[in-house]
Amino acid sequence: MESTLIMIGYLAVIFLFMYFVMIRPQKKQQAQHDALLSSLETGDSILTTSGFYGVVIDINDDVVIVEFGNNKNCRIPMQKSAIVDVEKAEDGIEK
Repeated sequence: MESTLIMIGYLAVIFLFMYFVMIRPQKKQQAQHDALLSSLETGDSILTTSGFYGVVIDINDDVVIVEFGNNKNCRIPMQKSAIVDVEKAEDGIEK
């Protein structure tokens, strides 16, 4: 009886350790990524998961149209979830 309680105690400690080391940080990171995507606006510079830099041209529900490079003909629709980093567009030009 006593060894069963000790084993259950060890399992509870292992589960709590896994929760605080693995599950909780990932939920926190996912919440930060969701906040980043919800603050996305047209004109923002972005970095995609594949390493491309671009500028947001249009935003729909889960699809974003991104312009890559200086060529105005290179506009590609992509999923919002493929965006890793966002740099906000500046309101004015600094001189």
